[in-house]
Amino acid sequence: MSRRQLVKYAGVGATLAAASPLVGGGLAWADDHEDRQDNQRGGSRNRVWRAGDHHVHSEYSGDYDTSTNPPKFIKGADAVYPIVTNAIMAKNFGLTWAMCTDHGGPTHSKVNLEQAYPDLLLSRKLVPEVLQFWGMEFDTPALDHHTLMIPRHEGEAQQLFELESRFAKNDPFPADPGRNTEAKMIEFLKVARGMPHQPLVIAHHASRSAPGLGVYGQDTPREFRNGHNVAPEIYVGFEGAPGHQAGPLNGGARGGYGNHPTYGGFDQMTARVGGLWDSLLGEGRRWWITATSDSHVHWTRGGADFWPGEYSKTYVLARQDYGDIMDGLRNGRIWVTTGDLVTSLDVTARGQGRSAAMGETVTLSRRNRTDVEIEIKFRPLNGANHNGDRPEVRRVDLIVGDIVGPSANLDADTNPTTKVVARFGPRDWRRQGADYVIRHTLRDVGGDLYARVRGTNTDEAEPLADGTESPWDDLWFYSNPVFVHVR
Repeated sequence: MSRRQLVKYAGVGATLAAASPLVGGGLAWADDHEDRQDNQRGGSRNRVWRAGDHHVHSEYSGDYDTSTNPPKFIKGADAVYPIVTNAIMAKNFGLTWAMCTDHGGPTHSKVNLEQAYPDLLLSRKLVPEVLQFWGMEFDTPALDHHTLMIPRHEGEAQQLFELESRFAKNDPFPADPGRNTEAKMIEFLKVARGMPHQPLVIAHHASRSAPGLGVYGQDTPREFRNGHNVAPEIYVGFEGAPGHQAGPLNGGARGGYGNHPTYGGFDQMTARVGGLWDSLLGEGRRWWITATSDSHVHWTRGGADFWPGEYSKTYVLARQDYGDIMDGLRNGRIWVTTGDLVTSLDVTARGQGRSAAMGETVTLSRRNRTDVEIEIKFRPLNGANHNGDRPEVRRVDLIVGDIVGPSANLDADTNPTTKVVARFGPRDWRRQGADYVIRHTLRDVGGDLYARVRGTNTDEAEPLADGTESPWDDLWFYSNPVFVHVR
């Protein structure tokens, strides 16, 4: 089927049509041992930027008839697409990894184990080109939803069942108010930390419930700090660009942020220079941002969503295996873009013959000259994006902040040292093959710092609060930070 046909008609029929060449051709049903890949270790060999999405809903985000005990699950009441449909569309829009993240609910842990997981196994066989992670949109104790990503291993289904049945705040029936406490969240992180196959936890649409700029809702700076202190290798970040970005195409708000808007499609916690994200980075925390679709129903069928990879992409520097994708997410080898504004991005800090890239640290000696060269290399889209546009990068910003150590104030949400130290336009970058390269020197660096990068196709010096404009006209990309330590 053509791309436009898939977009317009995707559902069970499109799934069967798209999968038919596989099924009709005699699909080779791989044994489980052929794709067991749990946190494989290795060097950087064969690592390239691989696009994915860790927040995608299927028909197993449903509803419940609680007039019976146990409650009866009603499939497709919230999100409507089969798991394999999402995988086919992810492949169609250029993703090589994705994750099924369905909502929880009363006794949903059994639905995941007995109904959804077998469909995931089938989808892995039908669409092997897309690594498909198992997990859920965790109904997090005391907070808004989070990705709960389970490593790929033989016991992945039982591991999710254990965590969801023990800790998801909406899983008990009848409801248990004791599940919805920060203490339960901390207990969950401690249990996850002690598991031989450590999961990942990433906050979703962190400011969607916030009533204003710098005024937080369900997710607060204090809760992020407390959770990260307990399990920094598991609780690793939040969505910089939430899903539901197609909202304005049907008269809604980008991201579903009806209380206080996104900025250029990005959550205020990320978009505000010197804001909460910078406050966390200024403490030396390894806290990363991602971008997702939160796909439930495509906007052409009345929803607020793009397909996985159609608009937002999270790129991870990794090999094409489950373990290395998770390792990249865990360690910040990540950058994000909307509208395919760029297709590759590298940020490198160099000094005294040493270097570090996104998520890494370069350590320099105080006894020597401590100039640091920042190199930014990006590759613009060669061709049209999925709206038929040919977006152009108009500006790239280099953002630098000091690392001053842990804050005594757990509610802190600013880093006054963080600044846009340089803005670059087309005259400031030079061509290098298919890429463009920018170099900037930070002079006489005397203390620890981090550097991160963003770029846009707009003329906005800072991303403006979003309104009714088309999301395709307001595109941004963001890197995760590179760290510089001076010793």
